[in-house]
Parts: sequence; structure tokens; C-alpha cells
Amino acid sequence: MNDTHNPQFVTSDTRNPGVIELRSRVRDAWDGLSKAERAVSGLLAGSTAERILFATAAELGSETGTSNATVIRTLQKLGYAGLAEVKRQVAAPFTEEVAPEERVRQRLDRAGEDVGRIVGSVWNEASDQLELARHALEVEEVTAAASLLARAGRIYCYGVGASSIAAAHLVLRLGRAGRAATHLDADGFRLADGLLPLRAGDVAVMFAPGRVNPEVETIIGRCREVGAQCVLVTDELHERLAPKVAVSLHAPHTPTGLTAEVLASILVGDVLAQVVSAMSPELAVETSHALTVLRSRLGY
Repeated sequence: MNDTHNPQFVTSDTRNPGVIELRSRVRDAWDGLSKAERAVSGLLAGSTAERILFATAAELGSETGTSNATVIRTLQKLGYAGLAEVKRQVAAPFTEEVAPEERVRQRLDRAGEDVGRIVGSVWNEASDQLELARHALEVEEVTAAASLLARAGRIYCYGVGASSIAAAHLVLRLGRAGRAATHLDADGFRLADGLLPLRAGDVAVMFAPGRVNPEVETIIGRCREVGAQCVLVTDELHERLAPKVAVSLHAPHTPTGLTAEVLASILVGDVLAQVVSAMSPELAVETSHALTVLRSRLGY
């Protein structure tokens, strides 16, 4: 493929594994691509990591004189599920190498001041992110995780930082389904007290997108010691932690910061709660009735 040897393809991102992989796929697939698909592939291969992270299918289609559908079809021919998967592969090393304040500056520069463009960018990223999460979530894994939760004596949900929101949300949903659930909202020294009641037959659900901290390792170890099960909801830690937990579920987080980091994690929690409810519908209905009665007594 001659075009990938053009100087425009040599950028500061030649060390980014995601960008390198993208260019490799473009070279390998070039002979089988149509003229329109080559236009899209050439633009992507010549883009920086920053450009890829903040691009939309509509923008790429416009710049290449093609369409959203052509962009998506091209990415699929390159072996990607969509633009969100490309962004995810590019984002990890980019996030590690670029300071947070610089990422914020780039995000603001890319979004600009046009309200319509900002609104579109946020919704487009959310849509791409959730589509990627939907395809990555295996029915067998969801069934296995929900079965553990349905049989659990008590369910402990943990998440640090923004992931704590997803953990609290799952506790709320499980409680409304009639399940005994506790939010582990402490870290460090105080987390030890929260883990003391963990027993055999219990389940810990950990929302840990991409960082293994002492709390995550301690929860896994405590589950192993007492005979409890552990379910992991993660973006980047599947390969590292899957052998240590009963089930690992994929929940991709935002590659740019335009949408909530825990958007996909919250929806994975919704999926789990709904499946658990479906496994014991009578309990869910009885609990819903009890909740309504309690609310009415409180004047709601």
C-alpha cells in the first residue's frame, strides 16, 4: 500500500500501539478496499491519536466525501466492531502518556464553543460506547454472574472514585429486587471493617475499570479466604484479573471524557439486576409492593 508510506502517515503517534495496529490493518486490507474505503482508511492511518479519539463517523465521512455508513463499513473491514473500538485501543496509552490537564484542554479545543456540536459529540460518543459495550457483553457471562447474585447470601458492591456511583446504583437496584446488598463505599483503612462480614456464599461485585489498587487485590483475597465469589466489571483488567474471579464482565469507559466514565458500568449493573429479578419474579414483585407501601406511609 503506497499511501501508508506517505510522510503524512508519520506522526508523533508512531509509538502508540493502537495507532500502529490501525495502520497495520490498513496496509493489510488495502488491496481489498474500494475507493471510498481507501479514502476513509487513509485518513485514519494518517491521523494522530488525539484526532482519532475525538473524531465522529459523521466528521470522517464528511472529510473523505463518503458517509457514516462507509466509515463504519470500512472499520468493520479492518476488523473493528466500530469507531468506539478503535478509540478504546488508542486511548489507553494516550491516557498514560498525556497529563490530565492536557487531555481536558484538547477535549475543549476539539469540542469548541458551538453548542450544537458539543451536544452531538456527547451523544455520539455515548452511543458508540454503549454499542461497543453491548457487543462485548456475552450472554453466557451475564447468566453466570446473575446466577451467582441470585444465590448469594449477601452481595457486596465496590467501586472507587466514579465507579462508586455504579456500585451504589447496583446496590439500589438489587435491593429493589429483594436482594440483600451492601455498598462498600470506603477505601484504605476503613474498607477492612466493611470486609469483615463477608462470608462463604456471599458475592462481591467490583467495578474496577483500569487500575488494580490494594483494595481490589484485598477484596479478591478476602473472597478466596472465606469462600465467597467475586464478579469483576472492568474495561482493561480482564486479562490480568479474570483468572482470579468467578466472572469478568466488560464495560468500556469513555476514551475522551466527553461522557461519564461509568456510563457502561451502570448499564451493566442494570442488566445484572434485571436478570436477577427475572430469576425470581415473585420476590421482585413482592419487594416492589413493599416499597410502594413504605413510600405511601412517608407521604410519597
